[in-house]
Amino acid sequence: MAVSTAASVRGVSLYRPPAITGLADLLDRPVRERPSATALVHAADRSSLSYRELHALVDDLAHRLTRSGLRRGDRVVLVSANTVEFVVGLLGAARAGLVVAPVDPEWARGQLTERLAGLGARAVLASPDVGVPGSWTLRADVPRGALGLASGELREASAADDGKGDALILFTVGTSDRAKMVPLTDVNVMAAIRGICGTYELGPGDATVAVMPFFHSHGLFATLLASLASGGCVLLPAGGRFSATTFWDDVRAVAATWFTAVPAVHELLLERAERDYPGPGAAPLKFVRSSSAPLNTATQRALERTFGAPLLTAYGMTESTHQVTSEPLPQHGFLKHASAGRPTGVELRIVDARGRTCATGEEGEVWVRGPAVARGYLADPAATAHGFQEGWLRTGDLGRLDEDGYLFLSGRIRNLIHRGGRRISPEYIEDILAGCPGVLEAAVFALPDPELGERVGAAVVAREGEYLGSEQVLRYCRGRLAMPGVPDRVDIVTTLPHTTQGGLDRQALREGFPTSPCGA
Repeated sequence: MAVSTAASVRGVSLYRPPAITGLADLLDRPVRERPSATALVHAADRSSLSYRELHALVDDLAHRLTRSGLRRGDRVVLVSANTVEFVVGLLGAARAGLVVAPVDPEWARGQLTERLAGLGARAVLASPDVGVPGSWTLRADVPRGALGLASGELREASAADDGKGDALILFTVGTSDRAKMVPLTDVNVMAAIRGICGTYELGPGDATVAVMPFFHSHGLFATLLASLASGGCVLLPAGGRFSATTFWDDVRAVAATWFTAVPAVHELLLERAERDYPGPGAAPLKFVRSSSAPLNTATQRALERTFGAPLLTAYGMTESTHQVTSEPLPQHGFLKHASAGRPTGVELRIVDARGRTCATGEEGEVWVRGPAVARGYLADPAATAHGFQEGWLRTGDLGRLDEDGYLFLSGRIRNLIHRGGRRISPEYIEDILAGCPGVLEAAVFALPDPELGERVGAAVVAREGEYLGSEQVLRYCRGRLAMPGVPDRVDIVTTLPHTTQGGLDRQALREGFPTSPCGA
């Protein structure tokens, strides 16, 4: 049975999401209704940029790009951290009718060249701090309201498909050589933004701090686009990158009402809270959001106690234009810790190995359908055929739905450890390990075994100033896990590999991540 977006269980909301058609008209309503309101706060001195000023810069760039020889439908790459140049580059290119592909500015030169060829991009827009040969360097002089654009080279277009109606091309999370290209249309963009704004009732009175990078869907849609479409304010940290050192000062500077991040960032903020957190009166936080990786229940409760605001877990992926489910605002539904919430603007069903829809409470693969779901992957027909079937996106995630339509995730199918005929979820064991005293972060992975097929390995990072031994961790696990799930080996390590989104890089773990035991 397909479960569609549930209505409020505590009353019907009068909130209406912003009426947009895509990226090109994202700023139109805020500029018309509140032109002097602050859209962005940026740089080390926290200068402000109004919607009127941002709109002028975006229009200026759109005209320049149109006169440059680029044509509607051409693809351009955008290389920038979370700066004004990124925002102006994205929206200006969209207004000119171009298809924008944001990429990680830290990609190696060879990786970027390969991606340019795969995209069929005609130009590269880059901020001044990014050295990309042949790029069009974009510089926003905010105090003077001026835009600088140093022309670069125009490449021959060699698009992998016609891309009619595309607005964006995003790369899936992972290291760049494994990432897939996901084309998103204006319909996808519109549906995603309306779903996020509607879930959290974002409006002109809201402000947030950009924690996640804009070149991935989490930061792009949940932080930047949803905030601007709803007339809110976004603070771009100095240097365009999140800093735990300045985070709470940034929160206070804009009186942030919410923020979103991956669990690793929440863990870091919690770890530093005793010395950094200025107290619940420092900002009017209405809620805190967590997405892009599992957040263990103990951390969720600790965050709520510390920050004095509900922590809402959300679930999504690039192929669904980010958000699929979320816990609702407290006034509109129950918060169920350990769940990923209810569907937000999509249909969702759980499917077993034979392709049959599972009953309530039964575990299977999560399938998603709706206007925010992409049509497939760019230049990868085999992956598209496997992952997209008759309008449904096969997420590759295991989960179950409860009687209220809340989704509970078990982990990724491809991550399962097969130990003597048993399927073991590493994410579940990591959740248990997160509660062990002294553990900051844990990763669980398969160890090859000639008899059982695979055994369970774990790498654990200790909290600062804590002594942690392997046997101590194993004792904790034996008291809380059935024997097949108890790790066969535990290494205490100094660090773990992460993706650019901040989640565990499980591919690196599978490929033999050197665990670097402490003291080795």
